Amino acid sequence: MRDLNKYKGVIPAFYACYDEAGEISPEGVQALTKYFVRKGVKGVYVNGSSGECIYQSVEDKKIVLENVMKTAQGKLTVIAHVACNNTKDSMELARHAQSMGVDAVAAIPPIYFRLPEYAIAKYWNDISSAAPDTDFVIYNIPQLAGVALTMGLFAKMRENPRVIGVKNSSMPVQDIQMFKAQAGEDYVIFNGPDEQFISGRVIGAEGAIGGTYGVMPELFLKMDEYVKAGELEKARQIQYAADSVIYKMCSAHGNMYGVIKAILKINEGLNLGGVREPLPALIESDMAIVEEAAKMIRDAKETYL
Repeated sequence: MRDLNKYKGVIPAFYACYDEAGEISPEGVQALTKYFVRKGVKGVYVNGSSGECIYQSVEDKKIVLENVMKTAQGKLTVIAHVACNNTKDSMELARHAQSMGVDAVAAIPPIYFRLPEYAIAKYWNDISSAAPDTDFVIYNIPQLAGVALTMGLFAKMRENPRVIGVKNSSMPVQDIQMFKAQAGEDYVIFNGPDEQFISGRVIGAEGAIGGTYGVMPELFLKMDEYVKAGELEKARQIQYAADSVIYKMCSAHGNMYGVIKAILKINEGLNLGGVREPLPALIESDMAIVEEAAKMIRDAKETYL
């Protein structure tokens, strides 16, 4: 009997951590992992979109995961995103992730070429076969991957006993309901878009994985608490506050993850570096936005916690 409870909760997407030379910083990875343990989140989603996975090498991703696992020491559920744009490297990362003892591996579909669904299913199943003792999570993010998880493809993937759910980052909340209705209670559907955290939870998502949770985990943990208690008006107020922060962070010239890392340096003393090119770095005028967003987070915590 598989344990799905370890996936039900707030799971921040892990950020890429760089040193001054722009290389992976093991010290930064360890510091960020300790931060998440301290904040009391359910787990972390490593080497996904927020981890700038498209711009990381296989070796980069291994270094990140090794340092997360060494530091977490069983205190966090760890889902390792292992997809590369070829099956061989993806399988290598899946084998490595299982050897590290992760709870699950996850993968987006192959990008760029528009593959038929049977080829996407084979890609995912090949990855899963390289980690035969590890759960598998489908990552559905059609607005970036260029291909959506259909009900037919989801049904096909559920023939694989290692598949335990979907990280659903498509924008329609209805998709969560449709996946949940088809899959039932033996699968976990994770809400993806942070701006609709409570909407996804209310319509059926048991867990949530998001790229902005890490800069304000307390707010998402409190929302989750209110949703479970049925106090939706209180949850809605915090959702609006968190969304305002997200909109502010997205207004910078530089990439949002650069803004997030700069905020974490101000609010939490974490030094995680910038972002990897071709993602745009912050410019001097962005610092006013960083400072404002950092204060918005502090004020929201003071108001709602």
